Amino acid sequence: MAKKTFIQTWGEYGAARAAAASMDAFPIDANLRTAAWIGRVVDRLDRKHRGRGQRHIRECFPSWSDEKVRRCHEASIEHLVQLALEVVQTPRLVTPGSWHRHVSIANLGPALELMNRREPCLMVTGHLGNWELLGHVMAMLGYPLNAISRPLDNAALNRWMVDSRARRGLKLIVKWGAVEEMNAALDVGEPVSFLADQNAGDKGIFVPFFGRLGSTYKSIAILAIRKKLPIVCGCAQRVGPGFRYELNVQDVIQPADWADRDDAIFYVCARYVRALENMIRRRPAQYFWMHRRWKSRPRWEKADKPLPASVAEKLRSLPWMTEGEMERILDWTQRDRAALRGSNKTA
Repeated sequence: MAKKTFIQTWGEYGAARAAAASMDAFPIDANLRTAAWIGRVVDRLDRKHRGRGQRHIRECFPSWSDEKVRRCHEASIEHLVQLALEVVQTPRLVTPGSWHRHVSIANLGPALELMNRREPCLMVTGHLGNWELLGHVMAMLGYPLNAISRPLDNAALNRWMVDSRARRGLKLIVKWGAVEEMNAALDVGEPVSFLADQNAGDKGIFVPFFGRLGSTYKSIAILAIRKKLPIVCGCAQRVGPGFRYELNVQDVIQPADWADRDDAIFYVCARYVRALENMIRRRPAQYFWMHRRWKSRPRWEKADKPLPASVAEKLRSLPWMTEGEMERILDWTQRDRAALRGSNKTA
């Protein structure tokens, strides 16, 4: 992407600050109603992403009616626009004296126990609910959090974002060349958090996500295994109308859980992706369905070969794997092979 000019950089920055200031003149619930309306308009106008998002929802929930799929996707876009507004207003609204009016804590006990003992851990969430609020609240409650992030293209906006989070104790680590800062944080007992639900490309490890193999980053599992770090899988999801969220831990993966696994990396990746799936199932309208989660395909599908026996064995060894889900994975493998075969013929 071309570097922004001075006028572009500061024009965008000024517009963003002005918009943020104007939002403060209205109650948050009124702003959220407006954001939801904007989301419905965006959903109607953006046919490309609407079609993709609805297709993904239909594939993940095959028993749903077309109307339920349509409404879920529309609600997810409403939520996405509301989220953008909430990110700007969170530092003003969620403070040590007011956070309990907007946030309830369901079962953070396992995570807080680790942090109270100053034991380093990795925290995993996804593009569901309000991932920004999750880090903000943890940092505000006195648990310094380090989040791996991609900087904004606008340097002025990026500085504003970084500074506003740093004032609350949330430190952002740029994802490129993050190893040194990440290790420094872990060495002093501070957790490091990741958004871990995106497609990892051809070099990722393929584990089940809604009954279909999806490319997943191995780096989280490798780091946890090398340093013997627990992995906390959690999220902040909207509960009811308005700016009200619940913080929840879905799973804690301990080093002992993978100690006797033949392929520990596969197991850890599959388990945290399973946790993400379960969190999404709880409130699917708060997930980012437009993302092309299954875009990359494993090498055996590209070669038009069936699922390797070694991979099938690893899948069946997962404690939560059922025959029904295994059949779904095999069915998707055949469908993806056929799709790749067709695309090769027309190329």
